[in-house]
Amino acid sequence: MNEQVFSVWFLIGAALVFWMQAGFAMCEAGFTRAKNTGNIIMKNLMDFCIGTVVFILIGFGLFLGEDLVGFIGKPGFDIFSNYADFDWSNFVFNLVFCATTATIVSGSMAERTKFLSYCVYSAVISAIIYPVEAHWTWGGGWLSQIGFHDFAGSNCIHMVGGISALIGAAILGPRIGKYERDKSGKVTKVNAFPGHNLVAASLGVFILWLGWYGFNGAACTSVEQLGSVFVTTTIAPALATVTCMIFTWIKYKKPDVSMCLNASLAGLVAITAPCDAVDALGSIIIGIVAGLLVCFGVWFLDYKLHVDDPVGAVAVHCLNGIWGTLAVGLFATSSAPGYSIADASGNQLVGLFYGGGFKLLGIQALGMLATAAWTVVTIGITFFAIKKIMGLRVTEEEEILGLDETEHGLASAYSGFAIMDVSNTLNMSINENTDIGIDDYEAASKVQRDAAVPVVSAPVPGSNIYKVVIIAKLSRYDKLRRAMNELGVMGMTVTQVMGCGVQKGSGEMYRGVEMDATLLPKIKLEVVVSKIPVSDVIDAAKKALYTGHIGDGKIFVYSLDNVVKIRTGEEGPAALADVE
Repeated sequence: MNEQVFSVWFLIGAALVFWMQAGFAMCEAGFTRAKNTGNIIMKNLMDFCIGTVVFILIGFGLFLGEDLVGFIGKPGFDIFSNYADFDWSNFVFNLVFCATTATIVSGSMAERTKFLSYCVYSAVISAIIYPVEAHWTWGGGWLSQIGFHDFAGSNCIHMVGGISALIGAAILGPRIGKYERDKSGKVTKVNAFPGHNLVAASLGVFILWLGWYGFNGAACTSVEQLGSVFVTTTIAPALATVTCMIFTWIKYKKPDVSMCLNASLAGLVAITAPCDAVDALGSIIIGIVAGLLVCFGVWFLDYKLHVDDPVGAVAVHCLNGIWGTLAVGLFATSSAPGYSIADASGNQLVGLFYGGGFKLLGIQALGMLATAAWTVVTIGITFFAIKKIMGLRVTEEEEILGLDETEHGLASAYSGFAIMDVSNTLNMSINENTDIGIDDYEAASKVQRDAAVPVVSAPVPGSNIYKVVIIAKLSRYDKLRRAMNELGVMGMTVTQVMGCGVQKGSGEMYRGVEMDATLLPKIKLEVVVSKIPVSDVIDAAKKALYTGHIGDGKIFVYSLDNVVKIRTGEEGPAALADVE
């Protein structure tokens, strides 16, 4: 009965790992720009679907087929030729893990990779790169024979995906505008590209954390071991997140939301290999180091390597995959339920800090380096071949327009919603030099009113129809709309725009990068009036916008009489020269 229960839990765990694809999709979409959301969703969907195809045909045999000299499994097609006796559960379980390895790469290469090229390298990872190195550890290969331990994949999955992401992003190059360079090519400034939807990103993290209980716990064979794995899988990410919050609070003066989301994932990645072999104290230390390591990794890629990683996948998966693998050799303890790390002679091995010396740590380091070397060579060949044959990166025009439109013919992933890029505009500091002394419109002089809300083009004497264009802060829109309605202006065209002037956004930090705070969100309100005196419209707008600072707004007035005459045929085509 106990065996049957854990067989069912094994499949439930596989389902939880599959559900993590939704978490990756939400994280990547949230951390990137709105114009690429559909592309991100499509790639995360195809990770699993393409992975399934090649895993059936190639990957499963290389992974779990009969061991050949400790290096690969013997290719086979039992799923077609002997389905009645096929190991269905094992196939599904390992398939969902394989898809996770491929999906890690898409985040670092987001927003500028050709979709076709993405499909090709995703297939290569699922068909060859992951199955071969995973066989070394989980398929009876040479690493498992010497005592290497990676319970759920810090090394085999996350480090492999992270290394692939690093190499891919480096070969691909940064997104347009990410780094500013001088004439010699030296990077002089790093620009922040804030994700367009942190709500989706945070939902993705919670989905991933939930799925990770299946990721780490599905292979457990006793209630005690499962309980212990759940504890370690909870402690490490929690400590990593708290550590990151404190660190960013101290360094950047405010706790960084997106970095803390990455830190939760970093803690989960780091505890994945040792989750069954460490106790609570080990989990705490692993989590604390992971929280600091992810902050260092994001900074190091931006400011030292100049590799553009939109979602922080390298810091989360590569660095913490390495850390989690080595942590087994430091913190493995025989007090952990279900502990089962032994060398080739069957001797139990424990971590360095629990009296086991350097033997287990050395085995872990060897396994990590061998897996890393295999990944670097194979993914490097893959990317260079793709770049040479079909190209890896979209054109500059396609990148600027967005991959949703150019790769998928999708106008927007948010059809029906008004989405604008308000990057770098959340915090606005009022320039003290713009203060004109009085914030009450009625008490202000005409000079002060005109300085705060200038009228760029005065009314033309004798005109009867005017178009009035008002540029204002978002915060004054409701007051301006009511002022126009009170005048009797019922028809208005309102557009969200970006602008800058003497009032600028205050410099803030996003993922350790100072944001270039020059553009502010504005609204452009356009009305056409004839019976209502244009002077009344101007006065009402100035009063609604006035706060006592230069830059409160701006009003443009255009005479439309010429336009009317042209349309009615009263004047010839020459009048067009007078009309903008």
